[in-house]
Amino acid sequence: IRDTSVTGVQTCALPIYKFFFKSENILQFREFLTNRSAKKLYKKRVIKSLYFDNLNLEMYRDSIEGSVPRKKIRIRNYPKSEDKNFYLEIKTSSVEGRFKTRKIITNNEFEKFKRNGIFDTTYGTCLPNFYVSYEREYVKIDDVRISIDKNISYENFLTNSVFYDNNSIVELKASINKNLDILTKDFPFQKIRFSKYCFAVEKLN
Repeated sequence: IRDTSVTGVQTCALPIYKFFFKSENILQFREFLTNRSAKKLYKKRVIKSLYFDNLNLEMYRDSIEGSVPRKKIRIRNYPKSEDKNFYLEIKTSSVEGRFKTRKIITNNEFEKFKRNGIFDTTYGTCLPNFYVSYEREYVKIDDVRISIDKNISYENFLTNSVFYDNNSIVELKASINKNLDILTKDFPFQKIRFSKYCFAVEKLN
């Protein structure tokens, strides 16, 4: 068990809006992107995250209730890319905003975390509970970065039961100075609060 209060990590705070699209409606959004001359940023890639929580699922409950401060702890990797690293990521939501710390860990550290869990000063011992995998596409309109997640799957770490989701999640990310309320007026779609981790808990716990 290791404390997540690590040093030498990257920290960022970005305004984010999320949009949910049923599989039959994603074409409408893609037409919108074409009409707005969206530019491709990077190649598509598969993302796989293993989420951790304590035995009382307090991170899940805090997320559902919108409590602050709250955290999510995950280990992320990119299975089908040239990037073979594992990244320990801690997302914090507070009254000051959203922040994320990220640290490269070794494969041996990853295996130890899966066996022993991760100790957090707020939530105590957090154990692995759900994998979330998806394919992510990256585009940009002006200074707004847009990610499109599809082929989403959720897997229970202990039971290996899996739920496949054919719908898509879209995220808008802008610079810290960007007013997203103004920004989303240009996007004629309904924004939502959505957490892949919380969805996994509700479908597979």
